[in-house]
Amino acid sequence: MKQQRLQKLIAASGLCSRRHAEQLLLQERVTLNGHLAKLGDKADPELDKISVDGSVLNSNTETRVLLFNKPAGVITSCHDPHGRVTVFSMLPDKLCKGLHPVGRLDADSRGALLITNQGELTLRLTHPRYAHHKTYQVLVEGKPSALVLSSWRHGVMLDGKTTLPAELELLQSHSSQSLLKIVLREGRNRQIRRVAEQLGHPVLDLQRTAIANVALDALPEGCWRALDEREWTPLLKITKPSMC
Repeated sequence: MKQQRLQKLIAASGLCSRRHAEQLLLQERVTLNGHLAKLGDKADPELDKISVDGSVLNSNTETRVLLFNKPAGVITSCHDPHGRVTVFSMLPDKLCKGLHPVGRLDADSRGALLITNQGELTLRLTHPRYAHHKTYQVLVEGKPSALVLSSWRHGVMLDGKTTLPAELELLQSHSSQSLLKIVLREGRNRQIRRVAEQLGHPVLDLQRTAIANVALDALPEGCWRALDEREWTPLLKITKPSMC
């Protein structure tokens, strides 16, 4: 087998994302054939012994990908020091070993969240250079004008940088609140909530309904299902660069 960079092998093992693997190398927590490894080192997983924190890396872990319908109020984390309910506290203990959430969904929001042991999948769906998309249904205060909707579609200044163009459809509208469908190809921190607030229509409810081609459909809130290979493999083929 051709040699590959250690951070890619660590991520592919399901231990963590590639970005986190780079940090492990910088923190001198990885050894290669008994010697301290550094960022940039390469190895052949069939011939070389890679260890993280003294434990030998398992490169033969079966890929597991779960789709979880996160309720509002649940933290997207493995553990929470404040004792709040986390995504992993809602899953069977035997299922959680080696898994990590793909990206984040803030505590006040609900909907689709992927959980996996596949580091390459995590990279593809969280790194800004890949043009994946996420779909949301968002309930906002008031009735956004055509001008507001146009501004949101074309991009709004946020933290000194204009947001990427978004797909936005007005699904329902009343004087007191409106339901929007929004498709984003970037994921800044609490982006939808912050843009909605800035445009004068604060979010009342936010649900992520799909991540790329993986949709919640009829999956009940608080429940999960395992994706089969035909569902998650296309996510690894997202290669088109984003416009950021």
